[in-house]
Amino acid sequence: MAFQFPDHFRFADTHEYASLDGDLVRIGISAFAVDQLGDIVFVDLPEVGALLNRGTTFGSVESVKAVEDLHAPISGELVRINESVLSSPDELQNDPHGEGWLLLVRPADQAQLQDLMDAATYANKVAVESSN
Repeated sequence: MAFQFPDHFRFADTHEYASLDGDLVRIGISAFAVDQLGDIVFVDLPEVGALLNRGTTFGSVESVKAVEDLHAPISGELVRINESVLSSPDELQNDPHGEGWLLLVRPADQAQLQDLMDAATYANKVAVESSN
């Protein structure tokens, strides 16, 4: 299956994305990750005000197949969570790169975005993982 990844997104090795949205960064999980999980039944996210540290766990996504930890692609302060994903996890499956975002974060250092993969690099990583 060929996945489309928005060109302006940056991706972590662990399949989370980060997208600059004004002064904030929108964080979610990629369409590939959602596809790998299957039917998502529960999403666990931190409280607004939480401080995220890049690379550390900030929540989890539970599917009929598994529970996967979510890892922060950047450090910063959580300013908003997507309540609709908590009440309707299928929102995450239907539109992971759009309405299925998870968090809005005020980044501690926007330069951390440059450490993440661009869409083309991430697409290559996914192609390799899909063929294994």
